Amino acid sequence: MSAAAVELAAGVSGNLGAVAYGLAAIGPGVGIGLVFGHSIEAMARQPEAMPIIRQNMFLGFALCEVLALLGLVVPFIFK
Repeated sequence: MSAAAVELAAGVSGNLGAVAYGLAAIGPGVGIGLVFGHSIEAMARQPEAMPIIRQNMFLGFALCEVLALLGLVVPFIFK
């Protein structure tokens, strides 16, 4: 292995937690977009079910957000 590759690997290992969180934030970001998008679509199709749909929408949002917070905490735990 060349000296430049070793130096690059040493620099990346210091920022591995940031890379892990960046990758972990992709899933919840997509999930939150899907939750709100499908909730709006369901409310448009069936307006009389809006309270139930809204309740489920916020529950899905909270669960997706928990995944993002876990992605933030896990790199610090395994450091």
